[in-house]
Amino acid sequence: MRRVHGAGALVPDSRAMSTPSEFPNVTAIAKANVYFEGKVVSHTILFGDGAKKTLGLIYPGEFHFGTDAAERMDILAGHCRVRLDGTSVWHEYGPGTAFHVPARSGFDIAVASGIAEYVCSFE
Repeated sequence: MRRVHGAGALVPDSRAMSTPSEFPNVTAIAKANVYFEGKVVSHTILFGDGAKKTLGLIYPGEFHFGTDAAERMDILAGHCRVRLDGTSVWHEYGPGTAFHVPARSGFDIAVASGIAEYVCSFE
């Protein structure tokens, strides 16, 4: 799913399945990014061109994140619900789907059971 410029709704993201399962020739930061008492954990990877992504896990719960840069969240495994700031509607995501979050915004993400695995790309 993605937000169409100027539109308030999310639409299917046909690029969602393009997330690779591995990233060669990157620098991995060993220190974990730990949020919400360990319920959300990620590791940062850096690319030679300066791009940055985080690879993470979200355990059951509901969490709010703010964004500085625009983000694309690809869900690799598990399921979650997402509500973008300024909206009241929750959208469901599972493996092979993605959503976009505008810069200087935020989102709520909820995992009911299991673990959601994701790749966050900073756009």
